[in-house]
Parts: sequence; structure tokens; C-alpha cells
Amino acid sequence: MNPNLEKLQAYPFEKLKRLFAGITPNPDYSAISLGLGEPKHATPQLIKDALVANLNGLANYPSTNGIEGLRVAISNWLAQRYNIPALDAATQILPVNGSREALFSLAQAVIDPSKNSHGAPIVMCPNPFYQIYEGAAYLAGAEPYFANANPAKNFAPDFSQIPEAIWQRAQLLYVCSPGNPTGAVLTLNDWKELFELSDRYNFVIAADECYSEIYFGETAPLGSLAAARALGRNDYPRLITLSSLSKRSNVPGMRSGFVAGDANIIKQFLLYRTYHGGAMSPSIQAASIAAWNDEQHVIENRALYVKKFSQVTPVLQEVLDVALPDAAFYLWAGVDKHLQISDTEFAQGLYRDYNVTVLPGSFLAREAHGINPGSNRIRMALVAEVEECMEAAQRIAAYTRQLMQAQ
Repeated sequence: MNPNLEKLQAYPFEKLKRLFAGITPNPDYSAISLGLGEPKHATPQLIKDALVANLNGLANYPSTNGIEGLRVAISNWLAQRYNIPALDAATQILPVNGSREALFSLAQAVIDPSKNSHGAPIVMCPNPFYQIYEGAAYLAGAEPYFANANPAKNFAPDFSQIPEAIWQRAQLLYVCSPGNPTGAVLTLNDWKELFELSDRYNFVIAADECYSEIYFGETAPLGSLAAARALGRNDYPRLITLSSLSKRSNVPGMRSGFVAGDANIIKQFLLYRTYHGGAMSPSIQAASIAAWNDEQHVIENRALYVKKFSQVTPVLQEVLDVALPDAAFYLWAGVDKHLQISDTEFAQGLYRDYNVTVLPGSFLAREAHGINPGSNRIRMALVAEVEECMEAAQRIAAYTRQLMQAQ
């Protein structure tokens, strides 16, 4: 077996299962989970109709680069969403089976273990982070290096303190904007810094933007492709953007997304995926076209999140260190400011006393530069309906007040 498999840590939800082992939740309360970031809103009927109408596609082998109609639909959506010229659907866009598998497989295609003479290649990751980044690095023969979230930058990763010797070994940088779990959105200045570093050290940027359509203000989050165009990087050198229909359109089970950007990388990634077996079902492609071509269901979906966050956040702000994020569907809350309790202890007690599941922030991060930036924080995924999220918030507030009174 590949010895790098031994470097992989248990997924956060496996750690959560072990954390809760032997705990019996209070039977007076129904179970509510804010732990898993799985969309719970209804799948739009137009997507289901398109899928059913194209079931004959199951009789055909799909091509790895997808049908032209899907690539054109994605190109049109990108142009409208980010106010940029349409990307070349033939050379700059590639459908993928959800952004998760593409985030992983991109590292396998990009990393060259023989390229560095000063040690293993580096894959730069935000911290806290989506654990696929770390696993992709290890299994590509690289080492992950973590840029800790900076509370002063609304928990965006701070790349300014990374040593020159590390940048010299960097071959791939993952960045998530809007961020998981913090909801932070990178600014144009942030992107400018990353592009300049990419130019200087010749690494690829993988911009994970799967939460881009869930936001709370009037202005949609800036995307990496739009930032590149604004800075005159019209061919998107060393930039690959990844997005998905899972959160935008409430279809995580469809496993449908895309990568877009640098045509040279797309060409090589297509070659890799031809062997990797990354072709999307023709039926799923048809349903994906319907999804990318319709914006009304996205507006309605976003309104549900705005309603939830506007009601839940004030309740939790009374007892926890939490603020409305820039975007995404998570609340990233501090629990130790007044409570003197760890994130894992908080999660255990909340589950035991009120049957609410949240994810300890330390499970989403690694100790780096002397700290685990997720420690003493919790992630709450507000994916259920408004009433259930409000019930969870009220139970969390009651549990937190219970802890305060016990001190």
C-alpha cells in the first residue's frame, strides 16, 4: 500500500463520533445536527425534471471533457456572475464530479515530487481548512504547510509570515473563499498578494469557491477569476477556480461542478482525468445545464439563508463570541471567552444536555506555528430549515447560560 496513506488523519466527523462515544443525549430533546455542512433545502424541481427527462443518457459512455452545452452553460454563468468576458468553453473549462474530487485530483496532476532539491514539494493550505487539501498533498508526495487564520483579517489566512524557504518549495496553494469554516472572503488586495507570490515562486493556485452563492450583503463575493481580470491577468496564469452546484443549487448528491482558468493546466488536467476516470454521466450533465442556466432558484435559496442567519446570529451573540460571516452557511463561534471550556468539552456537553451537535473547531485545523487556530471555537452549519436552526440556537444559548451560572 502507498505508505502516504498512513499520514492521513481521521476525518472530522469520525473524530466527532469518537468524542460522543458513550454519551447518551438527553431524551427530552429531539436530535438537531449543525455538524455536517450538507445542504438541506429542497432540490429545485427544474433540475429534477431535467435529470428524469435525460435518463436515456445512462446508456452512453460520457466523454471526460463533457458535452459542449455544459461547458458553454458554465462559461455563460461565470461571465454573468463575475462580469468577465466568457471563458473559452473548449480550453478553459472542464466539468468535474463535484469540487471535492477535483480538489484532490488536481494535486495529483500538478505536483512534481522530483522538482525540488530542498525537500518534498509544499502544498500551502489555510488553517482551519477543508481536510481534502491535506490528504491531496500527502498522496501526491508533497507536504502540507499551514497558514493560520488571522482574527484581525476576519479569519482569512495570513500568508505574510511564511518563510522564503517554504515559498521556494511551494507547488500548489489551496485557498477557500468564501472560507470553510470561517466565511471569510478574500479582497482584491489579498488576491493581488497571492498572484504576486505565484508569479515569484511559480506555484499553482487552486481557488475553492463552492460557497460563492451564499452571502448576506448586497454585494456578491469577489471571485478569483474576476480578481485576475481586474489585475490584468487575462489568461489566468497558474490559476484554477473550482466550483460546484452542491451548495448553490442544493444537489450535493449530483456530484457536479467544474474547474476553470489557465488553459495549459486544464489541458494537462484533462489528460490526467482521462486515466483517472473522471467523466460525468450524460444525465447529470443535462441536469447541470438546467441548474447553471437558472438563477431564480439561487436567489430563493440565498434568501432562506439570509433569513436564518438574521434570526439565529443575534440569539447566539448574547452568549458566544460570534458574528455574521461574509458568506457561506457556517457560524464560527468562540466558546472560551467567558466559559473557560474547550471546544470539545462544549460539544460534548451540548450533545449530552440538549441533543444538539456542533463541530469542534480544533477538528478542522492543525497545530501550526505553536497554535491550533480552531481551538476553543465551534462550527455550526445552518443548513436545516429556519425553525430547526432557531430551536438549536435557543438550546445552545440555554446551555451556555447554564455553564455561566455554574462558574
